[in-house]
Amino acid sequence: MSTARGVRSPGRRLVRGGYAGAMQLSDIDLLDRDIFTKGVPHEWFTFLRREAPVYKHSEPDGPGFWVITKYDDVVAVGRDGVTFSSDQRRGGVVGLEGVAADYGDFTGDANLMLTMDAPEHTRYRKLVNRGFTPRQMRMLEPHVRDLTNRIIDEVIERGECDFVVDVAAELPLQVIAEMIGVPMEDRHKLFEWSNRMIGSEDPEYIVAESEVQTAQIEMFMYANELAKERRENPRDDIVTALLNADIDGDKLSEMDFNMFFLLLAVAGNETTRNSISHGFRAFCDYPEQYKLLVEDPSLAASATEEIVRWASPVMYFKRNVTRDTELRGQQIKEGDKVSIWYISANRDEDVFDDPFAFDIRRDPNEHVGFGGGGPHHCLGANLARMEIRVLLEEWVRRVPTLEATGPAEPLRSNFIAGIKHMPVRFPAGRREMS
Repeated sequence: MSTARGVRSPGRRLVRGGYAGAMQLSDIDLLDRDIFTKGVPHEWFTFLRREAPVYKHSEPDGPGFWVITKYDDVVAVGRDGVTFSSDQRRGGVVGLEGVAADYGDFTGDANLMLTMDAPEHTRYRKLVNRGFTPRQMRMLEPHVRDLTNRIIDEVIERGECDFVVDVAAELPLQVIAEMIGVPMEDRHKLFEWSNRMIGSEDPEYIVAESEVQTAQIEMFMYANELAKERRENPRDDIVTALLNADIDGDKLSEMDFNMFFLLLAVAGNETTRNSISHGFRAFCDYPEQYKLLVEDPSLAASATEEIVRWASPVMYFKRNVTRDTELRGQQIKEGDKVSIWYISANRDEDVFDDPFAFDIRRDPNEHVGFGGGGPHHCLGANLARMEIRVLLEEWVRRVPTLEATGPAEPLRSNFIAGIKHMPVRFPAGRREMS
């Protein structure tokens, strides 16, 4: 097993996931996005797991929210969709302060599948599951491999690149664009819309609230045009399947389709992009692990799981309590907000041996990077696994060594564990694709 070099965080020395010096619960402010620009505050989560695994966190102008940090509790809450609701009408799944995210009056009664409960959620999920089965991924893999090598070709001769922009963002963007029928020349529209909606608290992407809504409107207008084209010229893709779908005798409304498009377009590239970025940053920090993979590419599958555990690209989701309950002796009341922190559960010392070691041979590795099961387990888990594994196999085949030439720039967010830029250097190679 590799030797962890520790995780740096602001103000305190962190050693193998522990914390140095006196710490109090009052030191912890998970609403401070600026803290996350210096890296995930793992020492806070380590402290919470040991001292207050079910903790009521305050908020400036509201009732506060529960912070759940232990692996078993995160899994239990995520799988109990009856007690812990995702429904937008109860508060949705994103945003710790105040009320749920507002998609604007223009959405009508439509909602994201992510913010539905059963049975509504179950019906909608069945519509899109068919596009993400292991069989579908096996059929898609040769094409993803071609796309991967074309992306590598664009940087290989230079011997350096911004790995996030040039590689990590490009692969999932190209794949999801093809899956949902977006022409390749339009793929960067998805990237821009996604950054404006998800990264709107970051100085690089920051826009006014009205601009976030504008990005949603632009995406919906694009989706409507795409839907119109597919009705006239059906294809064997997810868009055509959704337009022809039947839910208990009903077709998807125009806005229902728009919300599906938004979910697939944003979730389909944002999380995989950040997993890849964190994984390759870890390879730069722990070159012995990269050497292991170069020498034995068959480790790509287990390396993929470790990358997702390590990255935990969605740091938390929120749930909304439908009835009084108890967790580790804490009384949780109906109407309370509960946040389940995957980024903490994936470093739980009671589950993972040496959790702050990046170890691509880790086995077992039952991480919760895809949600830990339950009704909202990541729809695209099979796709993300395949994309990451294929990129690892093709990258190490062509790039024998890799080093960072500057710091990674984290996204200013307490929700998405994102990296915006990461300069790297490697031995220049030759193009392979025509």
